[in-house]
Amino acid sequence: MKQDTRLKTTIESSDDKPMYDDICKQLLSNKMILAWIMKGCVPEYQDIEVEEIANKYIEGHPYPSSISVLTGETIHGMTTEDIGLNEGKIVYDIRYRALAPSDDGLIELLVNIEAQNQHNPGYPLVKRGIYYSSRMISGQYGSDFDKSDYKKIKKVYSIWLCRNVPKKLENSITSYNITETNHVGHAVEKRVNYDLMSVVMVYLGHAKDEHQSDLLRMLNMLLSEEVKAKEKLEVLSNEFRILATKNLEEGVHNMCNLSQGIEDKGIRKGIEQGRAEIATNLLQAGMSVEEVAKYAKLSLDTVQNLI
Repeated sequence: MKQDTRLKTTIESSDDKPMYDDICKQLLSNKMILAWIMKGCVPEYQDIEVEEIANKYIEGHPYPSSISVLTGETIHGMTTEDIGLNEGKIVYDIRYRALAPSDDGLIELLVNIEAQNQHNPGYPLVKRGIYYSSRMISGQYGSDFDKSDYKKIKKVYSIWLCRNVPKKLENSITSYNITETNHVGHAVEKRVNYDLMSVVMVYLGHAKDEHQSDLLRMLNMLLSEEVKAKEKLEVLSNEFRILATKNLEEGVHNMCNLSQGIEDKGIRKGIEQGRAEIATNLLQAGMSVEEVAKYAKLSLDTVQNLI
């Protein structure tokens, strides 16, 4: 109760969107949740159990940007900032390294997860994803390779989890990759030498939608603004084997409380706007400030400012 009260106070006095985004990134940094995302979006893991991905293949200690670093089942570590000469700074939501099995043994991948609430922020998100992937490749210079030792470049994945998308895009997963096309002749290059980046767009729907893949079902439930915390935690545990640890429980409850707080603020704002509109009409009709304030249930100062 004390925690809920403190959160409510914070909601009332701060910008909601950054706070909601931070909680979302905290939840997505859970190792088992990341493992489900990797299994559903990265071909290298499609035949591997999520527990094995979480415990064996997620490498290093990446952490979500803009929030305090937690311990336990949440991942931490690799910097979320990428500052390139004359290229500006990128702050990734989540970025980390992972190992993956291949025909030549274990390989290392760089993975970036982005949570996006706007499907159309004024530019194509796919282009932004390609830019992020390119920066993750160029950013390896000086750490993973130097001079002309390009064979050491690691493959990168930029995975975008998009909410509030048009109906036709809901519950779909699409990837964009570098492929080989022979225009003349039959020259063949090893796939590992050109298949170096992949942008994956995950367009979410709603928790109660039918015919969802496992990944979409999990993400739609986790990030839903309609489903209560208790139901979320039960589904995550029973269907996806994601244990309700202290960090996860706290994150889910905070997200649900914040969603409710945002909704309540929206309702109150709508009521206040409605009262102000009524007050304006009454003033235009010739009613006195005092009468309008009493009828519209507004302060005298508020009504006075409408004149």
